[in-house]
Amino acid sequence: MPSEVADLVILNANELVTLDSKFGVPRIGENMNKLAIIKNGAIAVKDGKIIFVGTTEELQTQKLIAPQETKVLDASGKLVTPGFVDPHVHLIFAGSRENELAMKLAGKTYLEILAAGGGILKTVRETRKASLEALVTNGKKILDRMLAYGTTTVEAKSGYGLTVKDEIKSLKAIHQLNAIHPIELVATFLGAHAVPPEFSGKTDEYVQLIISEMLPEIAREHLAEFVDVFCEEGIFSIEQTRRILLAAEQFGLKKIIHIDEIVDTNGAKLAAELKAVQVGHLLQSNDAGLKALAKAGVIATLLPGTPFCLMLKNYAPARKMIEYGVPIAIATDLNPNCWTESMLMILTLSCYNMKLSPAEALTAATLNAACAINREHLIGSLEVGKQADIVIFEVPNYQFLTYQFGVNLVETVIKKGKIVVKHKKRTSE
Repeated sequence: MPSEVADLVILNANELVTLDSKFGVPRIGENMNKLAIIKNGAIAVKDGKIIFVGTTEELQTQKLIAPQETKVLDASGKLVTPGFVDPHVHLIFAGSRENELAMKLAGKTYLEILAAGGGILKTVRETRKASLEALVTNGKKILDRMLAYGTTTVEAKSGYGLTVKDEIKSLKAIHQLNAIHPIELVATFLGAHAVPPEFSGKTDEYVQLIISEMLPEIAREHLAEFVDVFCEEGIFSIEQTRRILLAAEQFGLKKIIHIDEIVDTNGAKLAAELKAVQVGHLLQSNDAGLKALAKAGVIATLLPGTPFCLMLKNYAPARKMIEYGVPIAIATDLNPNCWTESMLMILTLSCYNMKLSPAEALTAATLNAACAINREHLIGSLEVGKQADIVIFEVPNYQFLTYQFGVNLVETVIKKGKIVVKHKKRTSE
């Protein structure tokens, strides 16, 4: 009996997308199209880690399969990829805002809906009223759907509490979910998501509350890895954002920023200056700011679901970013205003509305997305030694992921070497 017998092997994959790191981590420029595909691919897993990646013929010479010990999956005619990594998710909230669609259809803007007491502030009211248990229950339902669509790791934000107590409650919900759900969660504190109504006209005072009370408590209880700020006209200014993030840095927390979603505030330049790990949105970012992001190596996490839901004509200038050498990730931006658990939907939108190639979109949703949460050493590609987060799709090649839309193409999801989703095979009509 060989000394190393696999717990799980996948054989005969029509395409095994490895995203081998030899083409760069993160992928930038033309290298975003290099998926490092193995035809008739195979992968072997032991104790939750990948121990072999290659062709099926090569695996069969390795003596890794023992009939009584190894689970064998036949991926003939199918696509195998890394699990999706969703690096921008507003996971913890209560209530819903389906009524706002009619308002948007009537021409109301995001900021007009917010000013009328809707938007973020409506969700804040509902989240404050919700118990910790209710937030966990709602979060689990969302994560279950995400997992079914092939997402295996999520960056999860607070940001709908906006008081010390309610932000702590939201972050504790993330930690409870991380303990019970197959999807791994990376916690982000987003207390600077909006100015709560009790601080209307007193934004600087709310910023001081974040710095003097929220950040110390979160750091003391080890509730977050990242800190995020919604830097936008009428929300938090460049200087207020800088203050919060520099204070967060003193507590060892890493920096994320929502930037330039509605107007260009020079948020990209600030993110480069502060060496943020990632920034989100970037619909309006100027060329100088984008070039600064490229030079600083800041990940641009693009969120095409958001302008889609807001019915905007403009999307983030992804092709320009790639030309400048900005590393790009994509994410759902799941929230009550943009409610989708499907990274497959986001891949499709990124191609149709931001002109990414199918290969670029897949890279952005896996390896580059892992870089956006500092997990590229563990996940995002299928390489020996990495965590076995794997998806088998019931399609023959990666181009189907953005070609066939509006359905779930996932057959099997594997997290840390364990099968956590197994959909019934689709049959022809």
